[in-house]
Amino acid sequence: MTELPSDAVPPRYVLDAFGVKGTPVPLAGGQGRSALVGGFVFKPAEGAEEEAEWAASLFEELAPGSGFRVPLPLRAADGRSLVDGWTAGEFLTGEPGPQGHWTGVLGAGRAFHAALRQAPRPDFLARRTHPWAVADRVAWGEQDIEVIDDLSAPFSALLELRRPVKQDTAQLIHGDLTGNVLFAAEEAPAVIDFSPYWRPPVFAEAIVLADGLLWFDLPPDLLSTGGSGEPDWHQMLIRALIFRLVAQSQIAELSGRAQTGEPERYMRATDVVVRKSAELQG
Repeated sequence: MTELPSDAVPPRYVLDAFGVKGTPVPLAGGQGRSALVGGFVFKPAEGAEEEAEWAASLFEELAPGSGFRVPLPLRAADGRSLVDGWTAGEFLTGEPGPQGHWTGVLGAGRAFHAALRQAPRPDFLARRTHPWAVADRVAWGEQDIEVIDDLSAPFSALLELRRPVKQDTAQLIHGDLTGNVLFAAEEAPAVIDFSPYWRPPVFAEAIVLADGLLWFDLPPDLLSTGGSGEPDWHQMLIRALIFRLVAQSQIAELSGRAQTGEPERYMRATDVVVRKSAELQG
């Protein structure tokens, strides 16, 4: 069995507070910081305690049977959703997408976002400074930034293609659906590892397909059919690639270099979008 790093093992007093017994078992994903104990997933909030508390309350309020499942949070005996920085939630089984489940991932996202349509914007979104929060603001022209030299060519090409769009449909969305929808027989898809942003729901779909261009063998027809007829679909895809590229640059900032193959990966995906832009203009 893979041994968990010491800072990814919930202490015994944390397990006791949640009323859970068992030996921690490492889980894939979650940046190697998640453990399964007694049928529940334990994760350190790592400075995002306010967001974790908010997400627990939100998931408790979501109506079941709406075309998706979410892991219900586990609360400690005294009602807390965090104990010394640790959260716990229901472990949901299923095969992760997106390969073989592209339309399922998009469909689960649409159902999830429909359920969130009336949810208010949480204040903490404006205060986040992690790489993906910065990348989101850059993608939408709310912040300027220089990326590492290795990624400057595709970044410049994408910025040249970006045009203003309306955000009148902005709401809470999951900004990382691609590998975070699970599929099990005779069960609704499970949406996990919620990454909240305040954008139009079609942007979340664009991120899924941008991920498909970058890291998966995306079925070609999805680039045209994604977005459910949204007129700004192509602009959403441009922003999604900017979002992923800037986050990658932020993560690589200390070394100043992208990992081997990453510049070529982003250039290939950008070339697809550039060609599509030329088709639309022609």
